[in-house]
Amino acid sequence: MAYYSCTMLVIFIIAVSFSMMNTGLGARNLLQTATSPGSSLPPIPATLPQVNVPPLPTTTTPSFPTIPTIPQFILPPLPATSLPNFPSIPTIPFTFPSFPFFSPPPSTTSP
Repeated sequence: MAYYSCTMLVIFIIAVSFSMMNTGLGARNLLQTATSPGSSLPPIPATLPQVNVPPLPTTTTPSFPTIPTIPQFILPPLPATSLPNFPSIPTIPFTFPSFPFFSPPPSTTSP
């Protein structure tokens, strides 16, 4: 199944590369064609026409109503309570056991 997916991916990449090549060649052919004298654009005018825009009417800004103040609520203080005394958890010093390390075997000497 993986072989089929890989094959389809390769075919897709090859198809995309050929379509890009045809598009590039077509664009190149369009750029190389000579323009006919009748298809040129008209010249751009040196000055743009001026448009008379009427001024904006001057109006006074309406006064917005003020936002009423929200009453402040004062909560009574919480009663002072003390937490009960919890017993402390005794801590035992934990040590890792030591593992014996063996000495390496003696090296053999080569003649």
